[in-house]
Amino acid sequence: MPKRGKKYQGAYNNLDFDKKYGFSDAVSFIIENSYAKFDETVDVAVRLGVDPRHADQMVRGTVILPNGLGKKVSVLVFAKGEKEMEAQEAGADFVGNDDLIDKIKGGWFEFDKAVATPDMMGTVGKIGRLLGPRGLMPNAKTGTVTFDIARAVNELKAGKIDFRVEKTGIVHAPMGKVSFGPGKVVENMSAFFETIMRLKPASSKGTYLKSIAISTTMGPGVKVDSAFARDLIKE
Repeated sequence: MPKRGKKYQGAYNNLDFDKKYGFSDAVSFIIENSYAKFDETVDVAVRLGVDPRHADQMVRGTVILPNGLGKKVSVLVFAKGEKEMEAQEAGADFVGNDDLIDKIKGGWFEFDKAVATPDMMGTVGKIGRLLGPRGLMPNAKTGTVTFDIARAVNELKAGKIDFRVEKTGIVHAPMGKVSFGPGKVVENMSAFFETIMRLKPASSKGTYLKSIAISTTMGPGVKVDSAFARDLIKE
């Protein structure tokens, strides 16, 4: 087991292991006990009662967090002609086609998200082995392969995230920054869990939300009683 620092251990020791934490209590705890000198990200990890090996139990989706992520999202758009102008007017940070592909082939990855028009995907596919492992490959399922470039750029800038269940049945997602305060982070979580519940596969049997843990970048995870999830969505 890795050796933990004194500040981490101090936060860990403050946990009440006999308490069933709800979302508000858990978020308040991790924010109050955050100790890093930078503005930590609040993350959530959800273990789902699904088997991702079966296509009909794959949970994947997108959600626009109402309070964003607390950071500037740099968006690159692969487009030609009129769509290049549309991307620029929407606030995309980088717009182009073959010129951007050549830069990426040369090792440039100074962007957070990538969007492409469908007619560009034949060309973009050639650098799929470079974009894919970094989570940067445009995908129609997440709304990043589209002719509605302005909408895609605006949503990403506003805090749209995409998530996908891992082989172990766990979904990880960022929920904002410590500086947001508990209220805004919980609002983001409400939108996230509403989407997670809506995406429950019909073939999933038994308990869907098996376990939930919330943490900051450097802090310990706080287990949340999954029974509180429905109340969170109603709020």
